Amino acid sequence: MQLHITTYGTYLHVKDAMFDVRRKGEDGKVISATYSAEKVTHILLATGTSLSTDAVRLAMRHNVDVVFIEQQGDPIGRVWHAKLGSTTKIRKRQLEASLGADGLRWIRTWLLAKLDNQTGFIRDLKKHRPQHANYLDDKLVRLQALSLSINTVEPLAGRPACVAEVADTLRGLEGTAGRLYFETLSYVLPPDYRFSGRSSRPAQDAFNAFLNYGYGMLYGKVEKTLMLAGLDPYLGFLHRDDYNQLSMVYDFIEPYRGWADEVVFRLFSAKKVNKSHIGEVSGSRSGYSLNAAGKELLVNAFNEFLDNDPIRYRGRNLVRSHCIQLDAHQFANELIGKTGGPPDMIKL
Repeated sequence: MQLHITTYGTYLHVKDAMFDVRRKGEDGKVISATYSAEKVTHILLATGTSLSTDAVRLAMRHNVDVVFIEQQGDPIGRVWHAKLGSTTKIRKRQLEASLGADGLRWIRTWLLAKLDNQTGFIRDLKKHRPQHANYLDDKLVRLQALSLSINTVEPLAGRPACVAEVADTLRGLEGTAGRLYFETLSYVLPPDYRFSGRSSRPAQDAFNAFLNYGYGMLYGKVEKTLMLAGLDPYLGFLHRDDYNQLSMVYDFIEPYRGWADEVVFRLFSAKKVNKSHIGEVSGSRSGYSLNAAGKELLVNAFNEFLDNDPIRYRGRNLVRSHCIQLDAHQFANELIGKTGGPPDMIKL
């Protein structure tokens, strides 16, 4: 169970050894609900909410993840226990891999998995949209060509085999693939829901507002997953090592972004989203963000998709959140030589 607390003024504390969530209703009366610490796995608190130190202590005792998020869903910090929880050898090898051929192999694996999942999703869309077959076939051919380019790009002769030597090329290929992919999703949506490419901070349309919030939720899940596996979420291979940049989160998340895409697309294609789910963003740049109703709609759908809808993965029936954890532990083990290297493809 996740406690996703976003309503302004809501307070989380402890009552009878349980989490107690309180807020004032529209009539001014206090609304309260209690939850067993043994059943809660994550607590997400948006800006404008608060919690007690007793609630933090109860969460730590039960290994409950506490994440602080922006109202748009992006994680801004988390409460974590004081122990590393794994060997430092993993992080040392992660740094070494980032500078050599191992890092390049992993980046290829993650990017190719992302494109493979995107093309798989488009093929699924094609099954139910024969009127768009020619358009979708063209996009599939172009995405497959980009996959081939990513798989074969190499540093110039005499240059070391590492991500740094081909980073700009890989980013360019990935960016082109992303534009084609989102053009395709927009094209097959009902006309009222179509959008003009990706936009963030703020989103320029409802679809991107939902997508940005979904990615924000996924960032938080991936960060925790990496930490549980003993990996450094800041030490990436492809994404730049800027100040406070969760570079490995942005690298490792690539194969799983399609899950957020799929959930959001389903909501829009089923016409479950309307104007009551979004609000306008004021400031120097105008745009849109999810309101409380929109967040509730997406959070429930995404959590159901990640935690209660098993898929067949590597010979096992697993919920998607466990697939991410399995991949993170495999990545960590392969860094320290417990298995034989990156898989050919992560298919989800």
